[in-house]
Amino acid sequence: MSQCIQADICVIGAGSGGLSVAAGASQMGADVVLIEKGEMGGDCLNTGCVPSKALLAAAEKAQALREADLFGIQSVQPTVDWAGVHKHVHDVIATIEPNDSQARFESLGVNVIRAEARFIDEKTIQAGEMQIRAKYFVLATGSSPFVPPIEGLNQVSYFTNENIFSNKDAVDHLLVIGGGPIGMELAQAHRRLGAKVTVLEMTRLLVKDDPDLTSIVIEKLRNEGLTFYEGGRNLRLQKQEDGFLAYCDVDGKEVCVEGSHVLVATGRRANVNGLNLEAAGITYSPHGVSVDSRLRTSNHRVFAIGDVAGPYQFTHMAAYQAGIVIRNMLFKLPAKVNYSAVPWVTYTDPELAHVGMTEADAKEAGKEIRVLKWGFEENDRAQAEKRTEGLIKVVTEKNGRILGASIAGLHAGEIIQPWVLAINQKMKIGAMAGIIAPYPTLAEVNKRIAGSFYTDKLFSSATRKLVRFLMRFS
Repeated sequence: MSQCIQADICVIGAGSGGLSVAAGASQMGADVVLIEKGEMGGDCLNTGCVPSKALLAAAEKAQALREADLFGIQSVQPTVDWAGVHKHVHDVIATIEPNDSQARFESLGVNVIRAEARFIDEKTIQAGEMQIRAKYFVLATGSSPFVPPIEGLNQVSYFTNENIFSNKDAVDHLLVIGGGPIGMELAQAHRRLGAKVTVLEMTRLLVKDDPDLTSIVIEKLRNEGLTFYEGGRNLRLQKQEDGFLAYCDVDGKEVCVEGSHVLVATGRRANVNGLNLEAAGITYSPHGVSVDSRLRTSNHRVFAIGDVAGPYQFTHMAAYQAGIVIRNMLFKLPAKVNYSAVPWVTYTDPELAHVGMTEADAKEAGKEIRVLKWGFEENDRAQAEKRTEGLIKVVTEKNGRILGASIAGLHAGEIIQPWVLAINQKMKIGAMAGIIAPYPTLAEVNKRIAGSFYTDKLFSSATRKLVRFLMRFS
């Protein structure tokens, strides 16, 4: 017979979003049950953000050895110990793991149940031998890699983000299927660690970002030796004794790639299966759970956050959404999401960062805009670092209100952050132009591009006439 537990809030999923809700609600006095069938910390800690950035850090060190001669230091070809890289990645996971552990959350007063959860009715969850009845439920079940039907894929062993970080062996030639952020990050990392890498994308590489910026990233990666095919069709794989042959049609011609390993990075699907959402009256699709602006599902006692709710599958979005549902559940405030200033970063090198509207978005919305551009070659710190491949692009309304910003360049993910604040607070470009930026920093590009908004007026013939007139009275 099942044991019944009564709670204020029941959270399903111990990834970044679920943990944020559980920790916050419990520390504010709510009685919280947290259910997780897999690993605490979810995808971000175990198979996503944390291991991928650790791998990228190792790859960056290898590349620095190759490029040392740019600074008057003898370059060397690094010897990569794949088992050692694996240890580094998992040491990073282990260091962060205690923050997300069952023990920590139990110390916060959260009742943690390690079992698969499924709804029995609109107010009850079955988890192992436990039944949980709660005033509110939060779905934070995340997403999983989407593996499309590819001829011959079932004949070869392949990686997704869920198993590639377990690899301890050298990779000879990696075929990456998918040219989005995950595919491009892992492609560059493996190239820098010594593998040959080919990326196949059905549409356009980094398709969600502005082509003015993505072209800079793609050119840098090509210079590092990556091979790209865009617009690929009819992909099929044929197993060989020591790997595989991959065939696809590109621009009407057949391309053949001989590889040793495959990484499938073709997007993600929301984890909705097995939850018996129908029993709770929750509307969903393969793309996720339907929610309103308060993140309520069609059953208003059930909220959904993170990847399972969309539309942005980012760890920082899950944490933001956690705050929205806590305000709704605990304080009865009708808090709503605001997606006007959602930043995202692709952690290639150079990085690619964006917030707000792109130029295309603004034009489609019918806005009268100004588009500002500033190259990193104008930045003294970029010159000192010999990293001048970069561009910042800002879109404003005619009156100077900031609509969006995109950056390709070294540490773009750090440089973008003032623009997140500016767009969130509906600021005008003059606010950014008026800051005092420390010299020499890469972030000076923010002030310089903002100042360029006024260049035409400041150095116009009318301004010169005014200055000459005023100087007469000095």
